[in-house]
Amino acid sequence: MARSEVRKTFCSTFGENCQRVDWNCFSTNSDFLRQLLFFFNASEDNDIAILSQVCNLLLQYVKHGDVVNLFAGNDYSAVEPLVSHRVKKLALICVHAVHQKRYDWSSQLLMSVESAAMPFVRLLEAVACLINPKLPWNCKVVGYLQQRKIYCLFRGIISTVPQNASNLEHRTSALEQVLMLVASHVGDHPCSCPIVDPRWSFSSQLLSIPFLWHRLPHFKKVFSANGLSKYYIHQIACYLPSRADVLPNDVSANHPGYACVLANVLEAATWILSEPKFASDRAADIITVSTSLLDALPAITSPTERADDDDDMPMDVDVKSGLDVDLQRQITAAFDSNSRLLEHLVNALFRGTLSTNYSDPSGPSDAEVEAVGSICAFLHVMFNTLPLDVTMTVLAYRTDIVPALWNFIKRCHENQRWPYFSKYISPLPADAPGWLLPVSVFCPIYRYMLKIVDNEEFYEQQKPLSLKDLKSLILILKQALWQLLWIIPSHTSPTQKALPNLLGLKKMSIDNLKSRARIGLSELLTQLQDWNNRLPFTSESDFYSQEATSENFVSQAILGNTRASEIIKLAPFLAPFTIRVRIFTSQLANSKQSATSHSALTRHRFKIRRSRLLEDAFDQLSLLSEEDLKGPIRVAFVNEHGVEEAGIDGGGIFKDFMENITRAAFDVQYGLFKETVDHLLYPNPGSGLVHEHHLQYFRFLGSLLGKAMYEGILVDLPFATFFLSKLKQKSNFLNDLPSLDPELYRHLLFLKHYHGDLSDLELYFVIVNNEYGEQSEEELLPGGREMRVTNSNVIMFIHLVANHRLNYQIRGQSTHFLRGFQQLIPKDWIDMFNEHEIQLLISGSLESLDIDDLRLNTNYAGGYHPDHEIIDMFWEVLKSLSSDNQKKFLKFVTGCSRGPLLGFEYLDPKFCIQRAGVPGVEEHGDRLPTSATCMNLLKLPPYRTKEQMQTKLLYAINSEAGFDLS
Repeated sequence: MARSEVRKTFCSTFGENCQRVDWNCFSTNSDFLRQLLFFFNASEDNDIAILSQVCNLLLQYVKHGDVVNLFAGNDYSAVEPLVSHRVKKLALICVHAVHQKRYDWSSQLLMSVESAAMPFVRLLEAVACLINPKLPWNCKVVGYLQQRKIYCLFRGIISTVPQNASNLEHRTSALEQVLMLVASHVGDHPCSCPIVDPRWSFSSQLLSIPFLWHRLPHFKKVFSANGLSKYYIHQIACYLPSRADVLPNDVSANHPGYACVLANVLEAATWILSEPKFASDRAADIITVSTSLLDALPAITSPTERADDDDDMPMDVDVKSGLDVDLQRQITAAFDSNSRLLEHLVNALFRGTLSTNYSDPSGPSDAEVEAVGSICAFLHVMFNTLPLDVTMTVLAYRTDIVPALWNFIKRCHENQRWPYFSKYISPLPADAPGWLLPVSVFCPIYRYMLKIVDNEEFYEQQKPLSLKDLKSLILILKQALWQLLWIIPSHTSPTQKALPNLLGLKKMSIDNLKSRARIGLSELLTQLQDWNNRLPFTSESDFYSQEATSENFVSQAILGNTRASEIIKLAPFLAPFTIRVRIFTSQLANSKQSATSHSALTRHRFKIRRSRLLEDAFDQLSLLSEEDLKGPIRVAFVNEHGVEEAGIDGGGIFKDFMENITRAAFDVQYGLFKETVDHLLYPNPGSGLVHEHHLQYFRFLGSLLGKAMYEGILVDLPFATFFLSKLKQKSNFLNDLPSLDPELYRHLLFLKHYHGDLSDLELYFVIVNNEYGEQSEEELLPGGREMRVTNSNVIMFIHLVANHRLNYQIRGQSTHFLRGFQQLIPKDWIDMFNEHEIQLLISGSLESLDIDDLRLNTNYAGGYHPDHEIIDMFWEVLKSLSSDNQKKFLKFVTGCSRGPLLGFEYLDPKFCIQRAGVPGVEEHGDRLPTSATCMNLLKLPPYRTKEQMQTKLLYAINSEAGFDLS
């Protein structure tokens, strides 16, 4: 309302067309400029018309008098603050007016200064008049315009100039005149005025993209002649030169010229590619320019806010490259999820060139090869320069690059014809595989996508790849990885002729590509194997390499410090599980052998009260060093009367101790662990509310589990997969959430597939924790309480929520558990196995009990022998039991329902059947069989019939009878 009233007053006083305006109206004593600057709105055509008339009058008066005198009268110093304020505002609204009308005036923007009848010419000429370098307010005005992002406005104006437009009059246009004045004000020779920051001068900031120079010939001429663009002309006039020695000189130490050029190119590209009619023509040029400039840029790192986060969600940019903070942010912001640049760039280049459907089984055309080479070189350099979390969300969810690259890879593989991307890779050996570049880019993008893909998309909708294609993909990637790890040498042989790299890209070296490809292939295949373990879509053997099953390979892997052992470290899935167990067993044996000399001198014997089993064990065993833990530990139990129980611990009592303490410590009633809906164990996020020293207990429990695995003691502890991943120091993602919180998982899927405007739901980047009835709200990001969930950031929100529940909440407990565990089981050992396989190492095989194998590895005592009639009867009864009862029997005699991974030959001590009762006396038919799990011992009475034996055995194993029922 106030603006409207002032506008009415202005028109009634000075006329709707400024017909009652004279020289004195521009002075400080008049309300003319004060009212205009107050009510002006660039969105109102009438206001622009008034401003155009004001500029026309200004230009007329300046021709006949001094501009300083026009605004300030005879004493400028007395009114300097007011004058400079009005001049700054007037110049700015003139540029805002041209920017607002840029689309209407786009075809006329290159008209010369002499075309004064055009409104935009008067506006721009007025700006040129007001920022004349000779004027006393010049520095303050230009500094003010810079602070108001004047260059962004100019970029928007320039980008609307039609592609085929040119200055046919060969005279300086009004637009060029303003640009030259702004540029020449500071240029590469900053003025002494402290208000103008030379880092953001025109030569550092303003955009010069390939077509700009062709459309602004006079600007190019003057800009070049003044020496203000000694690098812009060389690099961006048409195409960026390939030689690194012509990269721009530094504007300052933390503002290298090429980085400023890159920031400008990226910002301008956002404008250009948003116009579909320009996008396809300009995409290739922008990618070429950006690739070369990114190649020169030092790597920018992005730390995660939380130590448990994976490398996927940005929190802030960590400046370690020496670049200015704002310059880094400008570059990274061009590629993040809030920008559409990367989306437009990739889609524009692929549009009409690459198909996402397998419609043409023939090999790719030259145009497809060029498009793939260009975009893959760009992305590979970008991956080596910017944090992956900045770019991956856009690539994975807003482009079709995954299906497009897969279609390209599939066609090349089936036609056995891979192109050579020698234009980009340096130096490229003649025998280098053609799949190296596209595969090194495809793998990290698809791996990132799999982190947030849900089960319905993967298995039912089969997006982005069908399950049939996934089987083919696994075979292709496995073959490629084996070729890289086993067949292709790491470095180019001196005798090999290398093809030159025409673009001179340093980050596209063959060794860099091989390294990226090895890591990318290994990580993607590992993730696909995780999906296959969750719900199989292909045979487990599809991940194995046939060569990795040979005895030569296995012996080398066991030996260590060989190429085979390195393959097992990087890509363990290439070898079958049983082979990796053999390697693991060998590593355990070597470790025990090396620890023998230490343990021979120090033997540890501890007294443990059964009534305070966990507390006594914690107080005594947690003080042991890593070497002590690896040695033999002997335990003596103390009963409720304080009397030490009889018996010498030869290993059996310690096994009994391990079974009892793990059962007690991991019991959810104790408060350190909780259960999922599937009764799988994971650390209690609220354990600190239950136990004051909970973290020390978690470290102790980690060492207990490590000791059990180290000694080959199987313990019946079913852990949640997302907790077992912490033993591998891995992060969990959305597809791991159903096991922990199926309801939250369903809610996140609802958000992910929501078709409306998510901002209407009024969700924010916060999460509510609820432990033991205490609720607390926590921000997922700094400022999360004020950050609303929208359609553009919902993927980040989903990732952060899943990360909070699966990683962040249990980070302290998992970290301390891992520290204890790694005292006995090093990371390299456990990394050979996936989470499903680690559970097998802990608890044994899930397969049916092999009765014949158990019989072959059984000892006998108390008068029994392999051919005794009671023993024959026993094996017949055991074979006749159901699979569940056979597992109950195994738990009854060994303490674990699962057998050793490599068979009962590895059960320690061996299973033994001992006759119960007095030898020679047959009347023991009413006795139940009993067991001593610490010795894997079954005490079996001599029953008369199979029926009697089966009845007694079933009663014993289902009532968990032990010594007490004998």
